[in-house]
Amino acid sequence: MSSLAAARADNFRYPPDFDPKKHGTLNKYHGQHALRDRARKIDEGILIIRFEVPFNIWCGKCGEHIAKGVRFNAEKKQVGSYHSTKIWAFTMRHHCGCRITIETDPKNAEYVVKDGARRKVEEYDPADAGTVQLPDEAERHALNADPLSRLERSTEQARAAATGRAALAALAADREEKRDGYALNKRLRAQLRASKKEDAALDDRRKQLGLADSITLLPESQDDAQEAALALFAADDGSKFRSSWQGKRRKIMTEGIMPAGGGGGGAAAGSGRGGGGRGGGGRRGGGRGVGPVLSPAAQALAARVVRKGGKGSLPGL
Repeated sequence: MSSLAAARADNFRYPPDFDPKKHGTLNKYHGQHALRDRARKIDEGILIIRFEVPFNIWCGKCGEHIAKGVRFNAEKKQVGSYHSTKIWAFTMRHHCGCRITIETDPKNAEYVVKDGARRKVEEYDPADAGTVQLPDEAERHALNADPLSRLERSTEQARAAATGRAALAALAADREEKRDGYALNKRLRAQLRASKKEDAALDDRRKQLGLADSITLLPESQDDAQEAALALFAADDGSKFRSSWQGKRRKIMTEGIMPAGGGGGGAAAGSGRGGGGRGGGGRRGGGRGVGPVLSPAAQALAARVVRKGGKGSLPGL
């Protein structure tokens, strides 16, 4: 018989020597538990499970913080009972080797750290969490014994209910507004069309400026316009013009009046009629005298003085 023929409807293979009256189940035939390795300590009343830490704790050996929801392979064992409810202990091992034991507390409906760790103290305010704080057992006994306290508590509850009613009405109105899927879809598609038109206009502007396709233009804003104006005025504050004419003035003050290579040697050049002599620049006993030759920079400065009508002398004259 083939293996496929030996497979039954439950898809378990029964060996040829399997006898239901003798073995009962396949687990007994193979000599193993149905939970396999998880039940290796079942004779001690221990079952291996996956356990999530119910709250934040600190390891008692290495001091490391173990967050809520971290999972461990834990040994589950009954250690007692509270009336008809069993008390379970979950023992796990941290990576530092510390054994941590957490037990259930049916009386207070919570978990308790018994060994190997300590619980992280966290303050909880029901008002900040938006939940209702239920009275504990001592408070309930006090309210039942004192009618005035019970009346005051009922008044506070009525005031809180009125405040919560307004918040619930706002939530209901917001839910009704967002319930219409057609209106929401219509509004969303309108926003999408407007965004596509704006992107197309920016792309056309990019092509007009001759920018590359990899550059994406952003929409203009008032802040960008103000920053551009400030940058333009800062570049055109007159500093370039001021540095230009100051440089020209320094050049005029340092260079001489006579052109380079002019006749040297004698006294000053002839400056009047017949004021010749043997100086460079005038003829001997010549008729008309030749005035001083100015460089282009000196000529520009002289023309500026003449235009202003000033009587100041040029440097070197």
